[in-house]
Amino acid sequence: MFGRETVALPTAAESSALDRAARERWGIPERVLMEDAGRSAAMLLHRLYPSGRVLALVGSGHNGGDALVLLRNLRAWGREVAFVRAGRLPEPAPMHGFDLPELPAEGAELALAGADVLVDGLLGTGSSGAPRDSTAALIRALNACGRPVVALDLPSGVDATSGAVPGDAVRAAVTLSFGWPKVGLMLHPARAYCGRLLALEIGFPPLDPGAAGAELVTPAWAQARLPVRGATAHKGSAGRVLIVAGRAGMAGAAVIAAEAAARAGAGLVHVASAADNRVVLQSAVPEAIFRDRAAQGALSAAGVEAMLLGPGVGAEDAEGSAVLERALERTGGLPSVLDADALTWLAARPALLRDLARDRALVLTPHPGEMQRLTGLTIDQIRAHPIETARELAAASDCVVLLKGQPSVVAAPGLPVLVNSTGSSDVAAAGMGDQLGGTITALLAAGAPAREAAALGLFYAGRAADLAGRGRSLSPRHVSAALHLAYDAPGAESPPFGFPFITFDQPPPR
Repeated sequence: MFGRETVALPTAAESSALDRAARERWGIPERVLMEDAGRSAAMLLHRLYPSGRVLALVGSGHNGGDALVLLRNLRAWGREVAFVRAGRLPEPAPMHGFDLPELPAEGAELALAGADVLVDGLLGTGSSGAPRDSTAALIRALNACGRPVVALDLPSGVDATSGAVPGDAVRAAVTLSFGWPKVGLMLHPARAYCGRLLALEIGFPPLDPGAAGAELVTPAWAQARLPVRGATAHKGSAGRVLIVAGRAGMAGAAVIAAEAAARAGAGLVHVASAADNRVVLQSAVPEAIFRDRAAQGALSAAGVEAMLLGPGVGAEDAEGSAVLERALERTGGLPSVLDADALTWLAARPALLRDLARDRALVLTPHPGEMQRLTGLTIDQIRAHPIETARELAAASDCVVLLKGQPSVVAAPGLPVLVNSTGSSDVAAAGMGDQLGGTITALLAAGAPAREAAALGLFYAGRAADLAGRGRSLSPRHVSAALHLAYDAPGAESPPFGFPFITFDQPPPR
């Protein structure tokens, strides 16, 4: 995977505003952007598929014009091309004197079967709702022909903002998004229709601050913000954490979180847990310092810079509830990651959450079920609108909110939502949240601000999961063991194919 440090994720409306600003504020003609987009897409298609006949389905919007420019360039380079029209062509059509064969839309299945590579130039970011009957029929034919499809800007039929797929949609092998990837392309179900997703710089002016409400966490973004250790660092200066986790018989959550914090770079890890868990914890993570959570002073901020509170503590029994309350009372001002049982406990005390945020940096790490308890929304609503849901809770609680999902997102009041670009279905295993919590807490203790610590933890844990190479056999401890690989190799350092105009490259989801 490759990504520049700043990769915006605009909505459909934000994309339109950016396009309009390029024309009206900076005087960039629409035809110039179309030429840049089509030529860049042609160069990439030719590199990915260097031989064979190319057929494009051409709609009446900007995407149709981009597709014609692509075909014209390929034809100029000696490739055999043709197109099927699904609407009015731009006037004047950007043919520049080249004869591009047009095939009839009737019987498009035969035309599609005669091509080696197909180009989706049907619908653009301005389309919404299910495609109309004639377009839907072409989409179904495109999907059924068994040829690789290159989608321009986005696969036709997916929503550029929400990621919804309300009807038929193109299943692309590759999606070439112009300017920036549209935010809906990072969200499911649309992400599954994109295949390999690349973003191409085509001559837009620099983004104004706040022009897009979301941004990607890319390898370059993460590398630029990972806390750096000084040459004279020692265990007391590298970040000391307190992990409050594990009731009696639930040592696993504490072990996973403690090991993650240690592997993520914490100089010293304190684990406050039930006394019955001492032997397990000190055997599994001998470098951690055990604190009996019932002992005087065990739940305090003394000697630490950040706390993880919640995994396996127990929120429904009186003892667990008392531990959560004491830990929060006795660690005033301590930057904290609240997860699992801490979130369930706080969901019944909404006023307390905002009070806590007044005296410390807080990172909340809910999965959709915990988010349901915190917000009162249904799980379907949360999954359909993860960015908006996280943003609203962050604003209401004055906390950083990391909503887990595919992808996971990080929201902070008044700032663009950060969308993670690593990870896969391999992380669908118990304990991954404990691993993530420990990783974030170590980064928080090392000096990363709360928003950055949450996003860095997401990125590097996801990257470690990929590099561990365990597939569906992946466990949380495998992720922790591979964190050093992720730190050393967060992603490609240069764009693929040697094309400097590629700003982002992500493989298909799995």
